[in-house]
Amino acid sequence: MRSGQSGTVIEVLGGHGLVRRLEALGIRPGKKVTKISSALFRGPVTLRVDNAQVAVGFGMAKKIIVQVDKYLPQTS
Repeated sequence: MRSGQSGTVIEVLGGHGLVRRLEALGIRPGKKVTKISSALFRGPVTLRVDNAQVAVGFGMAKKIIVQVDKYLPQTS
């Protein structure tokens, strides 16, 4: 995902501990998330989940599978 894009969490890859940690942050399958920013060189990724901003490490973020929303261009 690029900064500013939104999508729906499809799956979280990883062990029970990772899944529980992400669930505690509100990140679980079916949730809508928006990528706010990411740091250079595998730094933390900031996401908006519900009305909160959460930061997760690069490795954790790679294990969150998201179906990115497709926006159709507006036609007048």
